[in-house]
Amino acid sequence: MRSIMSASLGAADATMVELRQNFFGIWAAIKRNPSATAGIAVLLAWGIVAILAPVVAPYDPTAIDFLAAADPMPSSSHWLGTDSTGRDILSRIIWGARTTYTVVPLSVFAAFIVGIALGMPAGYFGGWIDTLVSRASDIMLSFPALILYIILITSFGPSLCNIVIAVTLAYAPGVSRLARAITLSLREQDYVAAAQVRGETSLYIMAVEILPNARGPLTVDLCLRAGYTVILTGTLGFLGLGLPPPTADWGGMVVENGHLLSIYWHMTVFPCLAISSVVISCNLVADSLRGGRTR
Repeated sequence: MRSIMSASLGAADATMVELRQNFFGIWAAIKRNPSATAGIAVLLAWGIVAILAPVVAPYDPTAIDFLAAADPMPSSSHWLGTDSTGRDILSRIIWGARTTYTVVPLSVFAAFIVGIALGMPAGYFGGWIDTLVSRASDIMLSFPALILYIILITSFGPSLCNIVIAVTLAYAPGVSRLARAITLSLREQDYVAAAQVRGETSLYIMAVEILPNARGPLTVDLCLRAGYTVILTGTLGFLGLGLPPPTADWGGMVVENGHLLSIYWHMTVFPCLAISSVVISCNLVADSLRGGRTR
């Protein structure tokens, strides 16, 4: 009994060491790439802005300045100008960062939790579980993503919860297929066989032995999907399927003022720059992880 307990404790200690090595390996890959460091800096800066939105925003994002609406161009009172209804663009971009940093993490992490929870058992056990999960994923992936979003959101209405659910349903099958493919490869490794010999449960093997060693491709995919989700939320806002007004939403700002682009360029250019900065930063981080030693 003592030998079994000692072996289990030793395995747990080895797992913690492995997790620490994984984290520092990813961080080292990012630090070796200056563009990835810049991407992390931009993402952190937007995160700080989102958290401190009530403090740093100069105006209420829904407050209307009728005098500024007569001349909405950037000025000393409104650094980035106002939109067509007289609302401060800088304040709406700042509060839009909070909207983005709420929708994107919730959507992406929910999709990865569901996808990994389905894909890893499919790859580890095989058989009817693999067949069921794979066919269900194929059916979901056969729908064009944008059509799926439109159907779900128009059926249940635009809201934060419904957008998260729509993105989760659209992304989870792809994550499931990736997790399945990785698990099929890793389940044949010696450390998995050693855990089976020790009598570890299947859940323990998948969560402790396989998942940490799959962090490279999964982390890269997560960063890429985060960028896609930023574009998606902007697209939904542009189509009028984003968060209901007057919620500050970058995509909504573009569609609200797009018809004035030729006259008041700042109303759409600044929200587009905000979207682009987050998307490019996510891609820079993903490229650094894909090019570095993340496994």
